[in-house]
Amino acid sequence: MLRPYGTIPSMSSPDHSHGPAVANLFTAADVVGILRERGWLTGEPSPEQQGWCERAAAMLGGHAADHAALSELLSLVFQYDAGEIISRVESHVVLSRYAARGVLRQVALMLLDGEGLTSDRFKEIVIALKEGMELRGRELFHPIRLALAGRAGEGELDRVILLLDEGAALSFAVPVKSARVRILEFCSALD
Repeated sequence: MLRPYGTIPSMSSPDHSHGPAVANLFTAADVVGILRERGWLTGEPSPEQQGWCERAAAMLGGHAADHAALSELLSLVFQYDAGEIISRVESHVVLSRYAARGVLRQVALMLLDGEGLTSDRFKEIVIALKEGMELRGRELFHPIRLALAGRAGEGELDRVILLLDEGAALSFAVPVKSARVRILEFCSALD
């Protein structure tokens, strides 16, 4: 089943039809291995961390052709520096597009309500932006993905975004910044 551009994947039922998906060759054990290799997890994962790793494997694995690609997607969860992201030329291209800063302002306002960013909440935000700003496609999604995942791109970045708040609630060796923290840092770095 093909997903229209700009629809949000569900955390409970990963759909690998958005973007250049491949067969999912990865399991939670692969994610745990990468987290250990990169220093993001030490020791045995807690049951909650194990559950997060299972969801990460299911959501990201179909978008990673190999171990390095999966590691790169996971790095977007664990490494976030708004100033460095904004300093990239490709970020300036996204931010110079029509309504990009307006999208970021609206996303920030919606994330400041304190409600965690789940799949359903993400869908609500996107629907509200589509209706309120009458935007579609890259004008809507690229600024969101840039601010929350650290780069503009395709639907695999929405999956990264959906892993943030749950990861932020867990005690990894390197803390995960929540969507709320990321949007605040990003908007602050824009000034």
